[in-house]
Amino acid sequence: MSKLREALEGGKFVVTGEIGPPKGVNIDKCLEDADNLRDRVVALNVTDLKSAVMRIGSMAVCAKLVERGLEPVFQLTCRDRNRLALQSDLLSAWVLGIENVLCLTGDHPNMGDHTEAKSVYDLDSVQLLKATSTLNQGFDMTEHELDGKPDFFLGAVVTPAADPLEPEIIKMGKKIEAGARFFQTHAVYEPEKFERFMDQVQQFKVPIIAGIVILKSAAMASFMNSNMAGISIPDSLIEEMAETKKEDRRKKAVEITIRLIRQVKPFCQGVHIMPLGWDELVPEIIREAGLN
Repeated sequence: MSKLREALEGGKFVVTGEIGPPKGVNIDKCLEDADNLRDRVVALNVTDLKSAVMRIGSMAVCAKLVERGLEPVFQLTCRDRNRLALQSDLLSAWVLGIENVLCLTGDHPNMGDHTEAKSVYDLDSVQLLKATSTLNQGFDMTEHELDGKPDFFLGAVVTPAADPLEPEIIKMGKKIEAGARFFQTHAVYEPEKFERFMDQVQQFKVPIIAGIVILKSAAMASFMNSNMAGISIPDSLIEEMAETKKEDRRKKAVEITIRLIRQVKPFCQGVHIMPLGWDELVPEIIREAGLN
């Protein structure tokens, strides 16, 4: 059983981290960042061509983490693969020792660095969850029996700041029905709104891990507000970053991240810290937030 599954099913508050594979074959820094979170997080998400930018694949880096005794969460998107490739990659991941899967639809290629790329989207995230659950039961999507079956711990993503929220909650229910056993959220910057969201979904009785993205600058915050659906950063936070001197931004970023973690912790089952390149700050954040 994966450590993440054991912790969440045991009712423990979890901390997960995230690493982004590099654009190139030098993975030394990527693995170093992962090693720095050893014994600080229960698992590490490995992004799958995040924002549709071409990089090393998630599965390869996940396999390297397994070799080093670290537990990965294999992010798998529907954007680049049809159902044949998705199912094949899942079986391959299991053989490589990868037990946790986060099923995602994936950002559209027009967001990335290969805007001419053709999207696949043969399945969406709900269908991918169902397909993976079917593999767990020993069959493929066409009901052919497998010679040996996996036992993935399946996760999905939810957006607490979605407006309107009701369709997001309906889709969350569909993801649970399809096999999701835990959720990680998109970035949370409004703890009060997050608390209201948690009140509305408590009937699902499924662990929810709050996503915390380290805020680097006022410009980054404004960009996220304008370009990322379901993310709402209050003007007060943007002003706080804008008033911070450039040389003090890392310190302020740590301060804000710790504050957000403390505010959301009473309402969820864990936090997922997304550093977006400031990986070296994560150990300090975990320590100062009293997470281990």
